[in-house]
Amino acid sequence: MMPTPVILLKEGTDTSQGIPQLVSNINACQVIAEAVRTTLGPRGMDKLIVDDRGKATISNDGATILKLLDVIHPAAKTLVDIAKSQDAEVGDGTTSVTLLAAEFLKQVKPYVEEGLHPQIIIRAFRTATQLAVDKIREIAVTVKKEDKEEQRSLLEKCAVTALSSKLISQQKEFFSKMVVDAVMLLDDLLQLKMIGIKKVQGGALEESQLVAGVAFKKTFSYAGFEMQPKKYELPKIALLNIELELKAEKDNAEVRVNTVEDYQAIVDAEWNILYDKLDKIHKSGAKVVLSKLPIGDVATQYFADRDMFCAGRVPEEDLKRTMMACGGSIQTSVNALTDDVLGQCELFEEVQIGGERYNFFRGCPKAKTCTILLRGGAEQFMEETERSLHDAIMIVRRAIKNDSVVAGGGAIEMELSKYLRDYSRTTPGKQQLLIGAYAKALEIIPRQLCDNAGFDATNILNKLRAKHAQVGHSPPYSSEHEHCQENELKSCAIGAETETLVDCKTALGKVSLINGVTIKKERWLRHAKGRAMAH
Repeated sequence: MMPTPVILLKEGTDTSQGIPQLVSNINACQVIAEAVRTTLGPRGMDKLIVDDRGKATISNDGATILKLLDVIHPAAKTLVDIAKSQDAEVGDGTTSVTLLAAEFLKQVKPYVEEGLHPQIIIRAFRTATQLAVDKIREIAVTVKKEDKEEQRSLLEKCAVTALSSKLISQQKEFFSKMVVDAVMLLDDLLQLKMIGIKKVQGGALEESQLVAGVAFKKTFSYAGFEMQPKKYELPKIALLNIELELKAEKDNAEVRVNTVEDYQAIVDAEWNILYDKLDKIHKSGAKVVLSKLPIGDVATQYFADRDMFCAGRVPEEDLKRTMMACGGSIQTSVNALTDDVLGQCELFEEVQIGGERYNFFRGCPKAKTCTILLRGGAEQFMEETERSLHDAIMIVRRAIKNDSVVAGGGAIEMELSKYLRDYSRTTPGKQQLLIGAYAKALEIIPRQLCDNAGFDATNILNKLRAKHAQVGHSPPYSSEHEHCQENELKSCAIGAETETLVDCKTALGKVSLINGVTIKKERWLRHAKGRAMAH
């Protein structure tokens, strides 16, 4: 009598496991890498991506491209997550991290097909990664904070490197100085949110400017706004989350009155409530009034008569930046508008920028902040410019925080490849082959840079190997942040470990990162179209 089969999975569930699944994971990651391969470096191409709503995005930023792709394969999603992690942690190097992870997998694919156990591959990769990180720290160049000129020069080189592969590479010298100025204006915490980027369409890129303070676009205003002063020195600033206008009753609201006097009492009460709020704001001594909620025409004219400036419907992000920079706190009531809840700055003014009016707060005492006003043409072009500046700002912040940089342009990868190749010759057994494969994979960065520039990659790589063998590690052709390189290597090693571990595919599988460096140890992970039903 045949035993009754035990059904663990829902009927119709698609499963695959073993070596074929490992190879499938590797192939999926290769497809992801192909999508961003041609965007690497200063001669990289841009991608035009149109979503299902018809919005077009032009970018060569790896993280942006991968976010916009509708990736279905679960193993390929891991590679996308690595790029997102790199973007959040470092801000740049997202294309490099994707290419490196995919190349690591490509180099070990023959060993997987021959049946080499994934744990052997993982041990070799962890050894190689640690050796590479140690080597990076050994040859990194320290940023000397004592010599301000040397520090600034090195920071500008870091910014230039980050911008060289972007759409605004022709203006990299102009924007690199602006980025370094912006970061140097911040306090020791170097908070990214204290740098605002505002886009003003029209004009040339070189008309972009850096404002030492908070700046945001003029909000919607009512009649009487033109009569308000547009410039103050040492003004007190009231930050509110209060609606300062007469409101209509809500739907189906009903008030029954018997006489005209009763109706007049209701109308008078509404006016008295509004004027009571306005009087308290005026008596507080504030000259600039900002509110997240609307400020109506009555309030606008009231403030104009008393030489006060007001702006309603201020975006929450800008209101919070103003609070952090100028001090004070956002109030939901006008009953306690004392000096300790009011902000202050050295100068407030409204300035015409292109076709828009902007409110500027300069000389903010509580926290150092700045705003970059971008000029340009098409909306997609300005969005890509904003992403490019974000990457450069992140790299400069990292260079200041971690005090060291390494050579860019593929130089560090070639040196690490040589170092690991030499080390592999001293290692017996299978580890020698696997560390050698790791070393070869590192050459994907200079190789792809050559391919994207239209050069003979094989010939140039041979010359680079010879040069590195003769003189040791190369001089810094361009600067990349040391922590960025460490993060890339660790993330790539994690990605490669993940895909070599996942040898079974069903619906509810998951891979977890442990301490950001090592990968889970679930040996049987499943990703399927149906839902797994365990009994």
